[in-house]
Amino acid sequence: MQKNLTLKLLPSEAASDSIIKNYIASTEVVNPSSVTGFIINKHSIDARGKQVWINLSITAFINEPFRQRELVSFTFQQVEKAEKKVIIIGAGPAGLFAALQLIEKGIKPIILERGKDVRARRRDLAILNKQGEVNPESNYCFGEGGAGTYSDGKLYTRSSKRGDINRILNLFVHFGAEEKILFESHPHIGTNKLPHIITAMRHKIIECGGEFLFEKKVVDFTITNEEITRVRTGDGDLFQADAFILATGHSARDIFELLNNKKIWIETKPFALGVRVEHPQSLIDSAQYHCAVRSEYLPPAAYSWVQQVNGKGVFSFCMCPGGIIAPAATSPGELVVNGWSPSKRNNSFANSGIVVSIEAKDIKAFEKFGPLAAMYFQQSVEKKAFEKGGGKFVAPAQRLVDFTENKISSSLPDCSYLPGISSVSLKEVLPGFIHQRLQQGFKEYGKKMKGYLTNDAIVVATESRTSSPVRIPRNPDTLQHPQISNLYPCGEGAGYAGGIVSAAMDGERIATVLSNKLTN
Repeated sequence: MQKNLTLKLLPSEAASDSIIKNYIASTEVVNPSSVTGFIINKHSIDARGKQVWINLSITAFINEPFRQRELVSFTFQQVEKAEKKVIIIGAGPAGLFAALQLIEKGIKPIILERGKDVRARRRDLAILNKQGEVNPESNYCFGEGGAGTYSDGKLYTRSSKRGDINRILNLFVHFGAEEKILFESHPHIGTNKLPHIITAMRHKIIECGGEFLFEKKVVDFTITNEEITRVRTGDGDLFQADAFILATGHSARDIFELLNNKKIWIETKPFALGVRVEHPQSLIDSAQYHCAVRSEYLPPAAYSWVQQVNGKGVFSFCMCPGGIIAPAATSPGELVVNGWSPSKRNNSFANSGIVVSIEAKDIKAFEKFGPLAAMYFQQSVEKKAFEKGGGKFVAPAQRLVDFTENKISSSLPDCSYLPGISSVSLKEVLPGFIHQRLQQGFKEYGKKMKGYLTNDAIVVATESRTSSPVRIPRNPDTLQHPQISNLYPCGEGAGYAGGIVSAAMDGERIATVLSNKLTN
């Protein structure tokens, strides 16, 4: 028989299959030898009290043969000679999952990616980190897999109404991710493993007859009778299709400008901007797990927080335990920082974006830019950060307590940010309303987490690519742009997602609606 059980175990107990089987036997009053195996359905950590517990939801097999977890199967069709074709602009999660869904539906995807494949992209990232030179088409934001490829690979989302999260996670497993992402409460893949998975997706798309083209930056649309008839890439090539999915990511400013110049409707979208804060991971472990030294059976600890400061949300974003702060700029002269972690999260620092919500009323000085107001505001802060850092993507930085007290740090602690850091008053970098709210937010959270507000932590500017500063509108039913009937805005860049999984779900949703239209 099979029994669904919930167990509350010590971390060391949860790490032992034999102990779990003994608990099952004790609960069901059977001999331990009768328990042939179990499947974990949900795994979460409860660190609210002094004793940390692991909560497991399992399916136990008793007196019957154990069967492995049943994974979702997928049927990818051969589409090389398919009658219908769809061009996908951008090979991030939205674009990739849209392509896979189109193949399942028998439609040929043609992916146009401005950047390079993951392997070639890695070399450009090394140059950025070591030499302070950015390739505008190949960086942490642009290239195969999008901004998520060289990130922590977080797969947690609250966007359960946008699509089938389980299907997305199973697709990742199908292409090489570990099964544990199916049951962990906050699954992640890690920046060392995600590129291999992205590569496997590309191989499948090509194997099925789809096209996957790199260094194909879309620079123009030809529009006739309120439809796109073709797109032109920077090298002069022209591409035609039945429909076009725009999945360019949150940093494709040239696409936003192109749409605006062509009088294609876009609008300003609220976003968030702030800093990265980095602590020793041991400090976060101690605070979250209520111990001097983290147990070997517990992962590096994470945290999240939200504070209301003078009517504005100040909150943590993309927290990376055992992580690295990375240079995420897409253009020379602009400084952006982000965070990532390897799969084991075994670096000695923990970093997180700490950002302030921004609305149109906060940036009235940029109103003259119309729907691009937030984008140009974002860019202005990035330019100031680059200038104050001194060039070569050296980042302006300040010790955390010094930041809250308006003191220039006389020295800076070790930091994971490879291009280097420079002691600067971040009051000179950040707009006043952001700086003041961050100061207060740090002070308030420092009252809640022991040791968090410390000069052993460092604040690095600027975390500005939290989401797209532009929304590209679409019909809520057809998902088409209101003006262009065969243009489908998609993912983070269009303002409809906020992370790998939500972007992937939006890509699938677009592809499903589009395929129904094209095949009916």
